[in-house]
Amino acid sequence: MSDDRSSVSNDQQKSWFERLTHAFNDEPQNRGDIVKFLEAAVKSDIIDRDAFTIVEGALEVSEVQARDIMIPPSQMVIIKSEDDPKTSLRKVIDSSHSRFPVVGEDSDEILGVLLAKDLLPLLFKDGDITIDDILARLRPANFIPESKRLNVLLNDFRTKRYHMALVLDEYGSVSGLVTIEDVLEQIVGEIEDETDKLDNEGIQITQEPGVYLVPALCTIEDFNEFFKVELNEEEFDTIGGILVQQFGHVPLRDEELLFSDFHFRIIKSDGRRVKTIQVSKSPQESTD
Repeated sequence: MSDDRSSVSNDQQKSWFERLTHAFNDEPQNRGDIVKFLEAAVKSDIIDRDAFTIVEGALEVSEVQARDIMIPPSQMVIIKSEDDPKTSLRKVIDSSHSRFPVVGEDSDEILGVLLAKDLLPLLFKDGDITIDDILARLRPANFIPESKRLNVLLNDFRTKRYHMALVLDEYGSVSGLVTIEDVLEQIVGEIEDETDKLDNEGIQITQEPGVYLVPALCTIEDFNEFFKVELNEEEFDTIGGILVQQFGHVPLRDEELLFSDFHFRIIKSDGRRVKTIQVSKSPQESTD
């Protein structure tokens, strides 16, 4: 009996593949055909939606460049050689990151990368920790151009065994950084651990007056309360939902929009969903 069922199942699967093959004129001709092939497989319960998302992300990653996902300088946690050791250690502890670019007196001078784990031996050092103790533990920094494609970068991460790269613009200045986690998130989606801040942790005030970082999952109610405005709460629950509607698509990093007396700029997006938004009052709002 089980052999008969197996035979029926195999025949059904063969028939499904034959229909798809015929639809694509023998074989997929481009990446779009492959995606359609996989979408049909999801609908037929041959693969699940999660597997489809991962494969789709893997196909798309070769089209994405470092500039599209890099963390901008305003969000980078940097150790300065001129800081006293207590300040540097506090940055390491408060950020919960594992790697930190270290700069010299000139902020464009990258001295290296500090790994948080390399600071552990200093806990057993006799006497006070000095900045020289910290600088002596720096690892070489890795630099990449903004145009580097993520599939190539991922291969570099794996073969050369480093997990963070500093991104340089056409003038040789640091324009951001990319980690191996950022690249993997383009394939498998958001990766969170116990040290990550929640997306809905709240609106953050930046060092630039009048400029705020807002998680895309911030509720319209909380946004209205914080900024003393009255955005419509009936159609969407989050500020990210409103912005996707206003843009007409899922916006990518650095896309901007003027809406309801605010200037919105996308800080972090993986092309599937918006994550972090920079918000400031539109300069056109005051006409007194």
